[in-house]
Amino acid sequence: MIRKSVCYFEKPGRENTGHCIEIAREAVKAEGYRHIAVATTGGDTALALGGAFSGLFLSPAPNIVAVTHSAGFREPNALEMSAGTRDRIESMGIRIFTGPMLTHSLETALAQKFSGVYPTLLIAQALRRFGEGTKVACEIVMMAVDAGLVPEDEEVLGIAGTARGADTVLLIKSAASKRFLDLRVLEVLAKPRLG
Repeated sequence: MIRKSVCYFEKPGRENTGHCIEIAREAVKAEGYRHIAVATTGGDTALALGGAFSGLFLSPAPNIVAVTHSAGFREPNALEMSAGTRDRIESMGIRIFTGPMLTHSLETALAQKFSGVYPTLLIAQALRRFGEGTKVACEIVMMAVDAGLVPEDEEVLGIAGTARGADTVLLIKSAASKRFLDLRVLEVLAKPRLG
């Protein structure tokens, strides 16, 4: 039997970001996790995470992957993260993945056009029952694996949130999206009680 504490936030939102980063930092120090996937839109969460890990002298340093929205997510041809922010994040040794979001794929366009329900959308809604951050954490770990930035079948800290910032930290056994059914949420380190 393993006993660990879980942090439950009263509400979701970016005000929990600092706590999530500290929880992830302590987990890496205590357990030696080698991989972290962090959701970031404009780059603030990735910058905060990089700052928190810059003072940790771990050898080798953890593999941190910042996962952003795809180009054109909010408006055609636009990236939500500026080139300057991207450079600052990469200078911290954090790799950035910008690509298709698994639950905002072609099925979303088809559902909007034809008012249908599709498997990916059902999976996204099921994961959201545990909170938006849970859905996003699972999604970004698979995206990082799909991009070859995180190995498959590893314990990965997934840090994500609701809208902006972070409010969820999960320990996830990684899998590629093609093997979604092999993905496992091993531990909940932090999440909001309300969604």
